[in-house]
Amino acid sequence: SKTMRLPRDKDVLENARALRKSMTREERHLWYDFLRQLPVTVRRQKPLGRYVVDFYIASARLVIEVDGGQHYHGEGRAQDLARDAYLQGRGLHVLRYSNREVSQNFQAVCQDIVHHMDRFSEETSKKNG
Repeated sequence: SKTMRLPRDKDVLENARALRKSMTREERHLWYDFLRQLPVTVRRQKPLGRYVVDFYIASARLVIEVDGGQHYHGEGRAQDLARDAYLQGRGLHVLRYSNREVSQNFQAVCQDIVHHMDRFSEETSKKNG
């Protein structure tokens, strides 16, 4: 399978390292209590082009973002739309969950991720098969 190579920027890589050390409570919950245990490779704070995404599952070309309140208003919302368009333009699927969803509906979030993982893994293998 071909792996996607996006331009790598030293600042983006350094930012990713710093973000890995300062994950939010909800990101840690999703990582330690679910994503880390999946039977596929999940990268956290993964640089993709000029962005660092919270989590990335290459086998399903799936980006998972956990968003705080700043993402739902004005500039934060506009930045997310631009970022999603950039990632989708590179053939990636973007899932977004609010901090509240992760803390209050954890099982539903996990089920949703598995559902999308299965769906997009099948799509990816059909394209490559």
